[in-house]
Amino acid sequence: MARTEGDTWDLASSVGATATSVAATRAFASRGPDSLIDDPYAELLVEAVGVPHFVQVAKGEIDFRVGSEDDPLFGAEQMKSHIAVRTRFFDHFFTDAAAAGIRQAVILASGLDTRAYRLEWPAGTVVYEIDQPAVIEFKTRVLSDAGAAPAADRRTVGIDLREDWPAALREAGFDPGQPTAWIAEGLLIYLPPEAQDRLLDNITALSAPGSRLATEHMDAKALTGDWAKAMTERARRHGSDIDLSELFYSGDRRSATEHLSAQGWRTTVLTSNEAYTLNGLEPVTDDLLAMVGDSGYLSAELA
Repeated sequence: MARTEGDTWDLASSVGATATSVAATRAFASRGPDSLIDDPYAELLVEAVGVPHFVQVAKGEIDFRVGSEDDPLFGAEQMKSHIAVRTRFFDHFFTDAAAAGIRQAVILASGLDTRAYRLEWPAGTVVYEIDQPAVIEFKTRVLSDAGAAPAADRRTVGIDLREDWPAALREAGFDPGQPTAWIAEGLLIYLPPEAQDRLLDNITALSAPGSRLATEHMDAKALTGDWAKAMTERARRHGSDIDLSELFYSGDRRSATEHLSAQGWRTTVLTSNEAYTLNGLEPVTDDLLAMVGDSGYLSAELA
């Protein structure tokens, strides 16, 4: 279903289902003795959502070699490598910020992110998770029922990012006078251009000097919609019914790098190939680069 103004979702539909899809891939990449990452809660959460396709992905029950002759871009190893690079980037962003003394973290559109539970947080760290109330309640309940406990002072903010989330964040105890580590993982592409800029403006207004931000860097080629169509076609061959081309906001927009730089943030872009090399993985294919361009990961620090 295409996006509409004021639309809603759960973890089995629309944008919410993409959070479950990412968690399923994290669970898939966490399997086996030589796993690329370790998310001990991803499979549990995906099973609780209960979408059969995602459960099969999480459990490693889908043979992604089927159809690989027609689509060499998106096999099992490519999926594992991509999610490993992405997960490690945001994990290291938080651990590096903590090592630098930052004790306040915010996860925007947290979905099924489990970093508040699985990372090693220094004493006194507060981790805020912002997402729709039903998403927050679901994850909190499932992990609590499983006996999982947060590794930091986890504070949830159940609100849609289209509403006044800065006020809700403050009400939860957020201190804008202290440096903050923010992540917006897999979020910007689901926002219209003006909503992306407004989100970045709100982050800047809430950030003390020394605050840090991490998100994806999207090349113009990644915004044409071709990548969304290719991903959708691949996933449908294996049972998914998500149409990313209906969920992404493609087309022209000001890059997050440009927008943040204009507001006093020092920005650094790690390209996809640089990120793969940093993690000891083979570079992405030329065909995929032609589709997504010089995309990668953006980190920024407020001067």
